[in-house]
Amino acid sequence: MYGEPALPPDFVSLPYVNADAPKGGRLILGESGGFDSLNPFIVKGQAPGQLTALTVETLLGRSIDEPFTMYGLLAETVETDAARTFVEFTLREEARFSDGSPVTVEDVLWSFETLGTLGSPRYHTAWKKIASAEATGPRSLRFTFNTEDRELPLILGLRPILQKAQWQGRAFDETSLEAPIGSGPYMVADARPGQAITYRKNPDWWGKDLPFNRGLHNFDEITVEYFGGAGVVFEAFRAGELSVWLESNPAKWLTNYNFPGVTEGKIKLAELPHQRPSGIEGFAMNTRKPLFADWRVREALTLAFNFELINSTLNGGALPRIASYYSNSQLAGDVANPASGRVLELLSPFAADLPPGTLEGYALPVSDGNEANRKNLRAAVALLEEAGWTVQNGKLTDGNGAPFAFEILLQNGSDDLIAAANIYVQALTRLGIEARLTTVDAAMYKQRMTDFNFDMTHYVRSLSLSPGNEQTLYWGADEALVPGSRNVAGISSAAVDAMIQTMLQTADPAEYRAAVQALDRLLTAGRYVIPIWYSDRARMAHDARLKYPDKLPIYGVFPGFYTEAFWMEE
Repeated sequence: MYGEPALPPDFVSLPYVNADAPKGGRLILGESGGFDSLNPFIVKGQAPGQLTALTVETLLGRSIDEPFTMYGLLAETVETDAARTFVEFTLREEARFSDGSPVTVEDVLWSFETLGTLGSPRYHTAWKKIASAEATGPRSLRFTFNTEDRELPLILGLRPILQKAQWQGRAFDETSLEAPIGSGPYMVADARPGQAITYRKNPDWWGKDLPFNRGLHNFDEITVEYFGGAGVVFEAFRAGELSVWLESNPAKWLTNYNFPGVTEGKIKLAELPHQRPSGIEGFAMNTRKPLFADWRVREALTLAFNFELINSTLNGGALPRIASYYSNSQLAGDVANPASGRVLELLSPFAADLPPGTLEGYALPVSDGNEANRKNLRAAVALLEEAGWTVQNGKLTDGNGAPFAFEILLQNGSDDLIAAANIYVQALTRLGIEARLTTVDAAMYKQRMTDFNFDMTHYVRSLSLSPGNEQTLYWGADEALVPGSRNVAGISSAAVDAMIQTMLQTADPAEYRAAVQALDRLLTAGRYVIPIWYSDRARMAHDARLKYPDKLPIYGVFPGFYTEAFWMEE
């Protein structure tokens, strides 16, 4: 995205892999929830999370040891101009789908148009920025852009490439239990909705000798088993049925890992730091609903959330709170202090419409850790009164006597979140607010989120060290009312949109960083999500036979990394 790639043209492998990792063995993972479709490219249905990454490939592959750098995968060359007004790819002649048929220019063009028009909304934004898409040779094609967006050549390089022939005579935008034919290292060997899915290595995988793939995709089989909740998944791991477990709770990390598998040396424990941003996780408010449209109400609800008590109860107080969306990274702005320099200049044209704290500085409220949380609740009452809410007969009501009542929607099995929400509900009753907690299964949760049929819900969004087009999907005004979009909170802000455009259009790294820091301020002071905690390290328990590279990438260890770069030693 900026500067030169870290690796030379003749690199032999990525820097965070064991290039000579042994091949073979079986990785068994566990997840709560389930799936009811093998079409991960559309809004409808719930598809397995690993399906695309394991079975389908893209034109370019991303190195997770650099903020945003792409290397050739299906494409052997990529060409663009200084202004990045177009991008041209040349396909590798040897690239093949799992059925042995070649990956063609026609497949690529069909994939881009189909995803951009019938696929999930996350594919639509980039497609709208393409003025023309055309074949320029037997193995080459060019995309010319109608919008200034320096990230587009990289974004297009990440689009999944599907086999056109498989979808002829079929509705692309309908769910299906027929696995997509991809060109990736694995094929779906067995799929039992609600139970398990197994991916088996393609012995004829065309890309196994590419330098980009050397040391990756080492297992013969990867199985994902599904359970009713996270607690049940952990018990399966304890029983030796699963290969790896990432522990999100530091208090449990200190107390729950003295079971026989650990003491006998069959399970290894590791703490592995990373350098990625905290991202955002917490309870998002649906600002499409009038109840949450006023920033004073959102701030009052944030004041009522006793983070210190909840963190102490659930995590032993060990996890830091998310201070802003890009905290724990070089992109973080000092959001608690007044904006200055270029950040202030970027935000000033929108000053009249910005919520308090955006320019002046905004810090999350801190409680004394006691259940009463009197100071913050008094401040919440004052803000609610300003917004027209008063307590009548023990109930908070508006000027028409309508009660302040809402639902917190969570997915079954979210044990820690359910516990946090229950503490929060009790605190809200002290304000006269009637909050009710509802838990639903994965399929119902996805449908309600697609329809924006919620008041408040759990929200988590991982963020990269090179934010770009995906920011439009997460917070852009054009996405706020699109069913199934990732703009869960319904953010609609001209200032947010302007900062994203600056990020996409500038070639100056300093201007880019200022725009990201300004965006960080807008999102944090917008009070769209009540932030909870993050971890600056992965706490991983794993089968002692499971190995990983000595050098870890800057993005650290996450589920997609151990399916790619880990290996088994019997």
